[in-house]
Amino acid sequence: MPDYLRPTRLDEALAALASAARHGSPLSIVAGGTDHYPARVGKPLDEPVLDITAIEGLREIRHDGAVWRIPALATWTDLIENEDLPAEFDGLKRAAREVGGVQIQNAATVCGNLCNASPAADGIPNLLALDAEVELASPAGIRRVPVAAFVLGNRRTARDHGELVTAVLVPVRRRPARSAFLKLGARRYLVISIVMVAAVAELDGDGAIATAGISVGACSAAALRLPSVERLMIGERPGPALARQVEARHLDALRPIDDLRGTATYRLDAALSLTRRAIAELGA
Repeated sequence: MPDYLRPTRLDEALAALASAARHGSPLSIVAGGTDHYPARVGKPLDEPVLDITAIEGLREIRHDGAVWRIPALATWTDLIENEDLPAEFDGLKRAAREVGGVQIQNAATVCGNLCNASPAADGIPNLLALDAEVELASPAGIRRVPVAAFVLGNRRTARDHGELVTAVLVPVRRRPARSAFLKLGARRYLVISIVMVAAVAELDGDGAIATAGISVGACSAAALRLPSVERLMIGERPGPALARQVEARHLDALRPIDDLRGTATYRLDAALSLTRRAIAELGA
């Protein structure tokens, strides 16, 4: 098999992935390449690559029945500039603006950020809070996996070597929704996250929260939702009063580490503060 493949059809890509997997030499999939190549600076590029950028039909973000479809080649800039996306995507758009500089946003893909599976990946907390699913294709067919089950840990996902992530699917909301995203880093831009919090809330006719999603990133091996906080929110009105009800015990599921960017204790304190701020912002 050639060391570099750039198919123009999806079926060709899936056949190449399946063949490579059968022979025990899985292909590295490249879309934006903004993580793949920088991670290999100073190292020989000796692994076979499947470049999917020439495959048609994998770029346009669109409403597809019961879901919003973010295809494999949709970039962060595509997401930012899409004016059709409803308010529950505002948090994800805010995260998109935190992904490197504009040049990176123009090349990097939403699906690539997800497949990279970094604990500090800016997009994953929002996708968790949005109840997103990952669409995986292979010659055997298509399967869907919730984002929470897809990201298994640092740089690990549930994707088989013979599969390609073709899209992220976000369910259409039945009620009006709001969203928020907050990120703490050592500086304002171009920085790896210390803590991130994403919040999404659907509101009923009286303005109370009908459904809620709260996720924290960079405080565990993978971003996590906080069901105890979500339960606290149901039936309440978003805003500062609700935010003050969140306590440290509601974040017990988090398992942050000590590293150069911050201690575990600092991360937990910051996660509590950002969670409260995100819930307060939902009421703004």
